[in-house]
Amino acid sequence: MAQEDLLVKLYQLPEYHSGSFSFEGIKIKKAMPFEMSFIVEFARNFSEAWANECEKSFSNAPISCFVAYKKQKIVGFSCYNTTAPGFFGPTGVNENYRGKGIGKALLLEALYALKYAGYAYAFIGRAGPSQFYQNAVGATIIEGSSPGIYQDLITNQ
Repeated sequence: MAQEDLLVKLYQLPEYHSGSFSFEGIKIKKAMPFEMSFIVEFARNFSEAWANECEKSFSNAPISCFVAYKKQKIVGFSCYNTTAPGFFGPTGVNENYRGKGIGKALLLEALYALKYAGYAYAFIGRAGPSQFYQNAVGATIIEGSSPGIYQDLITNQ
């Protein structure tokens, strides 16, 4: 089954306050320039393409990457405005930390950043767990959006 893109109404996001997430010592913050290599390397655990997009987030002004961490160890990340303007992703959470609300908090940090930058809508490209996004932020499937922006991709395969 093809993975469709999703649309999020940023003016109808659930209430969330930036920097408010805290669970068992895990915190979320906006990434800093000097953390780029560590966060990009973490993203590489998911795919090389995600690492490339994560690296791109550090060339945006402001940096469009959030990082979840515990005791200075990265447990998750989220990016926005990397694939294209208004796009959320990539995002990933270490499998040992999933199911604790980290992914949703990273999602909301990024979506609120898009909202505060003046966007009314956000796109989630090729969403794998679409049900997660539908439940978390009311995302809706954009019918016929596959492959969308993700066509004629260059890889080393």
